[in-house]
Amino acid sequence: MTPATVATDTAWELDVRPRKTARVAMAIAAGLVVLFVVVALLLRTSATGVYFGVTDQIAMVLLGFLLAGGVLLLTRPRLRAGASGVLVRNGFGEKSVPWDLVQGLSFPDGASWARIDLPDDEYIPVLAIQANDRERAVDATLRFRALCAKYTS
Repeated sequence: MTPATVATDTAWELDVRPRKTARVAMAIAAGLVVLFVVVALLLRTSATGVYFGVTDQIAMVLLGFLLAGGVLLLTRPRLRAGASGVLVRNGFGEKSVPWDLVQGLSFPDGASWARIDLPDDEYIPVLAIQANDRERAVDATLRFRALCAKYTS
């Protein structure tokens, strides 16, 4: 199964994204932008003896947006599962896994997120199912395990 095959499948039976982490990340990103805009506006009015120009102010605003974009990467994780397989998207990339490779979904003690167990003691972290989402994480884990039982037997 290729990533293109999984990406075009629209019949996802499970689609999970983190909730609390995404909300916190959006709030922090907005705060960073506001903070850097305020600092940029105050750069020219401070009496530090150093001259800050318009380009310095623009750079500060751009830096705020750059940092906010980095924080917003925490909103990207997603887990999708359907008849064609499993698609896991974490911070930067996506991985598609056919059901015949999936051995289950585990949530080790003390772990912050779940993981899909693969053959040979390999696994894929699933940042979409996070412990801080509590009941949503339990529900997503149970639903994924039901799909795993359905498609791997």
